[in-house]
Amino acid sequence: MRILVVGGAGYIGSHAARALNRHGCEPVVYDNLSTGHDFLAKGLEFVQGDISDSKKLGEVISGVEAVMHFAAYAYVGESMENPRKYFRNNVEAALSLLNAAVDAGIKRFVFSSTCAVYGTPGRAPIPEDTPRQPVNPYGVTKLFFENALEAYDRAYGVRFASLRYFNAAGADESGEIGELHSPETHLIPLALSAATPSGPTLQVFGTDYPTPDGTCVRDYIHVNDLAEAHVLALKKLEEGGQSFAVNLGTGKGSSVLEVIRAVEDVTGNKVRSVMGPRRPGDPPALVADPSRAQELLQWKATRSLRDMVATAWKWMHRSTI
Repeated sequence: MRILVVGGAGYIGSHAARALNRHGCEPVVYDNLSTGHDFLAKGLEFVQGDISDSKKLGEVISGVEAVMHFAAYAYVGESMENPRKYFRNNVEAALSLLNAAVDAGIKRFVFSSTCAVYGTPGRAPIPEDTPRQPVNPYGVTKLFFENALEAYDRAYGVRFASLRYFNAAGADESGEIGELHSPETHLIPLALSAATPSGPTLQVFGTDYPTPDGTCVRDYIHVNDLAEAHVLALKKLEEGGQSFAVNLGTGKGSSVLEVIRAVEDVTGNKVRSVMGPRRPGDPPALVADPSRAQELLQWKATRSLRDMVATAWKWMHRSTI
């Protein structure tokens, strides 16, 4: 089966493309390389193009049987400063992709969504029936596309899976692909960088949260566990099931200080850090209730926080050589 992996030269998309390949599918990576890197798609069929380019997209999509969509801007802070950029790509261009899929007769669509659609829920862990009330433009654009998928399901029979990620982390165990963002905003790579002699000091935002050690708690999930969930979600849609949305997380939260200790344990180095005030809008804890994904997809995250740190450390060494 040929699968169009849109944004497949990015962090999560590249891992999902490899997972599809391992499971006997033929991933076709389609990426404009605005934030992706072509070497992350090495060994796979690759087409450089934008999802707003209806002509090129139409040529590529006509030969596939399903779509996985990862091509979104995903910096919360940037979305606050430049919402126009986010609505143009994450909504307008994404609708061009969805329309192209409908026009090509494609009935299976796997969407890279986010826990940001929930906003700042008052409970943890977070189940899927939590009200979707995003608090930033990034989350709003993701919710908009979830709503579009629901409408296209009813009108055109497009069966979809909306996969709401929590905090993706780690890298492929081979060390060949991993996280490569500019600027980097994720805690684990920033902490790993702060454990090296030349890396910048890690800024910790808030030490007075109502959590066990006073720092924010997040649900970190290994990127390859995420990738496997995408393959299982596609198989579920192939079986003729109904559309669905599921959380992808471990169900276990780790605090900023716990991540720092894991980084120090893996690297053997001290993480240089400075404690500062809370960052506006950061909830104390965001932890998934992953039980629906476990029941529906027979999926469960298997890699630990230490695995995430160790694979990210391996990738950091390899990618800087």
